[in-house]
Amino acid sequence: MNWLFHFLSLLVEPFSYSFMQRALLSCALIGFTNGFLGTFIILRRQALLADALSHSLLPGLALAAMIVGLSPGGLLLGGLIAALFVALGAQVMARNSRLKEETAVASLYIIAFALGIVLIRFAKVKVDLTHFLFGNILGVGNGDLWIAYGAAFLTLATLVLFQRPLLLTLFDVTVAQASGVRVRWVETGLLALTVLGLVASLQAVGVLLSLGLLIIPAATSYLLTDSFNRMLWGGAFLGMICAVGGLVISFFANIPSGPCIVMLMALFLGAAYLFSPRYGVLFKLIRGRHYHEESLERWEGHQGHDHQVPGKESKP
Repeated sequence: MNWLFHFLSLLVEPFSYSFMQRALLSCALIGFTNGFLGTFIILRRQALLADALSHSLLPGLALAAMIVGLSPGGLLLGGLIAALFVALGAQVMARNSRLKEETAVASLYIIAFALGIVLIRFAKVKVDLTHFLFGNILGVGNGDLWIAYGAAFLTLATLVLFQRPLLLTLFDVTVAQASGVRVRWVETGLLALTVLGLVASLQAVGVLLSLGLLIIPAATSYLLTDSFNRMLWGGAFLGMICAVGGLVISFFANIPSGPCIVMLMALFLGAAYLFSPRYGVLFKLIRGRHYHEESLERWEGHQGHDHQVPGKESKP
């Protein structure tokens, strides 16, 4: 048992530092919240939109740094405004021109990203671009923690309270509209929560890797189950486990935390892709054809035959 005690003490040792304690709380909150929210993004097929929004944060962050410095509240507001401007601007362009919405989003987000890189040069505080792009979870402060707490509470409470209209909108917009659901408001609200999740992840993993916390845990859970509730909570807990596990591994391996978190999630995604009992590639090869396909083949083979019903004589 000495080896077990030694292992546990070694595992707990990093969290004797206050900066690691803040990092741990931030990882748990952000991982759980983004994994939970990611289920709705995956089912709504908005993963690419979330990618565009993550890049669109940069000009808002740069403007906030120019005006108020690196204040967590200022960065939060700047990122929210910039991302919502790109998302809503793309909708306006799509409605008033022949451009499709995805084309408008792609055009605006790359313009916003380039503008952000330019504006960072004029910030009144010296900001390294990699800080915004890849984050630094070991530098999480009390202000960043409060933002993570607020984002987690608002996101989880909203998604749980409005789960029914959200589900109707996700699976059948026509039924949602017939049921009196204001689909446009629901979609805009989901968009705002996505931006909030990205901004809350800023200090931890940056604007680029924050997308991984939103998409990969939910995608992994999607490969493992057909149940919405299992996917919802499974993605949340998987996001939290990977965020905390990646933080611990990065401490001992002396590598950046953000990429380590994403690579740990990649291991889970790869395992689900290969070994999922229902959708795994290897299990499909082992099982061979699905029994539904065999039943369909037998049914088609019997078409055109006159089958006599038991107990009745066939008519001449």
